[in-house]
Amino acid sequence: MVKVSFISLGCDKNRVNTEQMMALCVGAGMTLQGDPEGSDVVVINTCGFIDSAKSEAIDNILQMGALKEAGLVGKILVTGCLSQRYSEEMMSELPEVDGIMGTADYGRIVEAIHEVMQGENCCHLSDINGTVEELPRILTTPVHYAYLRIAEGCSNRCAYCVIPSLRGKYRSRPMEEVLAEAKALADEGVRECIIIAQDITRYGVDLYKEKKLPELLHELCKLDFHWIRLHYLYPDTITDELLDTVAGERKICKYIDMPIQHCNDMVLKAMNRRETKAGLRSLYQKMREKIPGLVLRTSLITGLPYEDEAAFEELCDFLQEVKIQRAGAFPYSPEEGTPAAEMPNRVDMTEAQRRADLVVDVQSRVMDEFNESRLGDVIEVLCDGFDEQSMLFVGRSYAESPDIDGRIYFSAEREVKAGEFVNVRLSDTMDGELVGELYEEE
Repeated sequence: MVKVSFISLGCDKNRVNTEQMMALCVGAGMTLQGDPEGSDVVVINTCGFIDSAKSEAIDNILQMGALKEAGLVGKILVTGCLSQRYSEEMMSELPEVDGIMGTADYGRIVEAIHEVMQGENCCHLSDINGTVEELPRILTTPVHYAYLRIAEGCSNRCAYCVIPSLRGKYRSRPMEEVLAEAKALADEGVRECIIIAQDITRYGVDLYKEKKLPELLHELCKLDFHWIRLHYLYPDTITDELLDTVAGERKICKYIDMPIQHCNDMVLKAMNRRETKAGLRSLYQKMREKIPGLVLRTSLITGLPYEDEAAFEELCDFLQEVKIQRAGAFPYSPEEGTPAAEMPNRVDMTEAQRRADLVVDVQSRVMDEFNESRLGDVIEVLCDGFDEQSMLFVGRSYAESPDIDGRIYFSAEREVKAGEFVNVRLSDTMDGELVGELYEEE
């Protein structure tokens, strides 16, 4: 019986692909194991989006190569974005690698494992613009939450982004397939369904010639989920219908992850983004008016071409003005093959990192204000388990998405199980996170 271990790197969309490969391996009679040591094949599902992700992927390949040389693992199969992007270099410069698969070939994982086991040539790089494969999954998240990918690829063509050349053009999954998978997740006990794609707001445009996300959300709300969370919306495709759907459906978390990247008009234009600072300000105002209690998350890039000191200061001022509650900041990484990598007015990498650190400082003050404004509130919390270090239960409210936002620590005089929804009275903060106690009315 073939023993296979998986290492999944990068985003949650990558995680879903790893879960699909795991399910196919189990279906073929293979054994999954968590520890790579003793595996016949180690599958490394990589990210190749920016320099830090590429470095992480290569480090993992080299680590597994050392185990392979020591006789502790058999073969190494690399899948995902890095192998899609650097297939020739990987096979010629990384002798540790026995086979590669691109981002359109996850369904061939069993075939690829047999090929590397038998010492055959294994290089699968299919059309990245083809139909999205419908594959089974084995969840790697705690059973009470899961990611639901509704589309593949991206057609926005932001000047700094390499995703279209790694994942192909935007392709929606048929609604009936999405709903069938969602029902299976709900039946397995998933309480929080997190909707993901590179851009969920365009869902359906390619298949149905119209934006179908509101309709999809209404159908998802009929299933046995408690929370439905939205990740990665594109500003210029957010409609009033979508905002009304988020406001009106009780199960949809009043939480929207909408990466804006910047606010300066010249930088946005250079990035080939279709919004403006005035448009973003107006959109934020409309979203908050339509959806009371809305929590916003975004991603920001510092050091982009044309971001001079004035543009950077404008970004910092904008953040203090609009008070986005959640934000991640990243220094610009010039990616070969993208228009931005050829642009003049580049910012030094050290300076880009310094600016990212300053944005984090600005944003931390905004988030601290938000946390302090919640003290004394009784809120609904989804318990993720018990934290041995703090000796407190830990969970999240609608305002915290798994792994990327803070957590809520709370005491309780009874056992609270992972996946249980409870009420917690917030009483304090701890290292930027919230603390409270279980609140149960007699």
